[in-house]
Amino acid sequence: MSLCCLFCGVDGTFTTRNSRPNIVLLMADDLGVGDLCCYGNNSVSTPNIDRLASEGVMLTQHLAAASMCTPSRAAFLTGRYPIRSGMASPYNLNRALTWLGGSGGLPTNETTFAKLLQHRGYRTGLIGKWHLGLSCASRNDHCYHPLNHGFHYFYGMPFGLLSDCQASGKPELHRWLRIKLWISTALIGLVPFLLLIPKLARWFSVPWTVIFFFALLAFLFFTSWYSSYGFTRRWNCILMRNHEIIQQPMKEEKAASLLLKEALAFIERYKREPFLLFFSFLHVHTPLISKEKFVGHSKYGRYGDNVEEMDWMVGKILDVLDRECLANHTLVYFTSDNGGHLESLDGGTQLGGWNGIYKGGKGMGGWEGGIRVPGIFRWPTVLEAGRVISEPTSLMDIYPTLSYIGGGILPQDRVIDGQNLMPLLEGRASHSQHEFLFHYCGVYLHTVRWHQKDCKYEDCGHYASATVWKVHYVTPKFYPEGTGACYGSGICSCSGDVTYHDPPLLFDISRDPLEAVPLNPDNEPLFDSVIKKMEAAIKEHRRTLTPAPQQFSVFNTIWKPWLQPCCGTFPFCGCDKEDDILPTAP
Repeated sequence: MSLCCLFCGVDGTFTTRNSRPNIVLLMADDLGVGDLCCYGNNSVSTPNIDRLASEGVMLTQHLAAASMCTPSRAAFLTGRYPIRSGMASPYNLNRALTWLGGSGGLPTNETTFAKLLQHRGYRTGLIGKWHLGLSCASRNDHCYHPLNHGFHYFYGMPFGLLSDCQASGKPELHRWLRIKLWISTALIGLVPFLLLIPKLARWFSVPWTVIFFFALLAFLFFTSWYSSYGFTRRWNCILMRNHEIIQQPMKEEKAASLLLKEALAFIERYKREPFLLFFSFLHVHTPLISKEKFVGHSKYGRYGDNVEEMDWMVGKILDVLDRECLANHTLVYFTSDNGGHLESLDGGTQLGGWNGIYKGGKGMGGWEGGIRVPGIFRWPTVLEAGRVISEPTSLMDIYPTLSYIGGGILPQDRVIDGQNLMPLLEGRASHSQHEFLFHYCGVYLHTVRWHQKDCKYEDCGHYASATVWKVHYVTPKFYPEGTGACYGSGICSCSGDVTYHDPPLLFDISRDPLEAVPLNPDNEPLFDSVIKKMEAAIKEHRRTLTPAPQQFSVFNTIWKPWLQPCCGTFPFCGCDKEDDILPTAP
């Protein structure tokens, strides 16, 4: 151990920016920015993530490109707004991919950071959640599979965790639609019985063909939707290793341990060459399955227990980096794909995260709580420990940042919306390179953020040198009114049940991060000038958009039996090829 520490120290001394580091990316699922101690939470314990923050750089205005998982992850991997790749939805119902047997996904012509680094000699692995599609035209073509997007190795869920994945869990996928479908089935099924009454009572004659027709109609209607929704756990909740299905349905209670085992093995396997490990947690999405030793561990119920188990898993990954003398030569990054899900409830129990002081949550296009996420970078000997940066940054920035430190070349045939963060992280720059950030809800532009680095107006002496303005053109309608969420529908709408603002709502995020006091021409002399600047930026941004195949079209999002991954003979799918050798909990 002494020799190991000695060599680790020597290795760290000579680690420079010019050497290609290992890269470990840690992404939580639906974690609120206020769920970590280092971001102000005092009801859960997250010592390992807090350690990352104390030993690295913490971003306090780190922003997802979308408030839903699929478009946010598409932007993260490609460095581009999801609308550019067709990964933004025009519908309120399907704003994330809903079926593994669907035909939508991250287009094969998109270049991910994994593919860039793969070409630079990195060994690349994805462990955990994918949720960016699987197949295009046939069950096994796997055109959207992680291995076709730059990863050498994949182990995890090609979809993602749902309450439906738990045999005893309440339906989560399209819950309200399913209730309507059951009611419709009952009403249609009632028709043939009602037609039998006058026939048996001999009031008037009803042809048997008519009765059989409505009976057949009821049966076909039922099978048309129950063949998918009735087997959600079997169709969506599967575990894969590369192209092979390991478990169908997945044993959700063992998933976290299996993923951790695979992540640690990946680091051990490729510790002697530069590697990229993207660990995409199933935590902290419902149904919040935690090991027995973590149940009741926190002060915040099941959700807090799940956060603390995730933190323990982060600690195990950091431990193996320390043990293998890799810490000083590894960039570790921690974030979440979007804000906490406020509407996730079980009776009166909150199952979603806490977004701190910020308004809104998951699914809301522009309110801070849905898009402001944790952002922590640790790279010893390169990044100064304990730094806090409040400049606007984006998950899309990871793409050009990794390209820069890995020696990659950014694609020149497309717009890359992210910016290289290394000058900011290293302290060589004091301001973010982003001037405008555009916050979409599906395909609809709801909000624009302007990072006004230098005040160019005559009357602005009372403003900071880097004011951040934020304008809302559209906001969701909360239900019940004044609650701050859309509890009636389970998630807020992007169109239809929304409020359009003319003039738009304007906030100075620098002074009002809670977005509590809208500015207007009476209390803000720069109101008209700021709005005019924003509108000009929107016009310029829209000029850069080009049509892309719509991955969330009705056809792409419906379940197709011929695309359904199946271990066995369809429709009798099911297997368990995984062993039971699991890491030990503390």
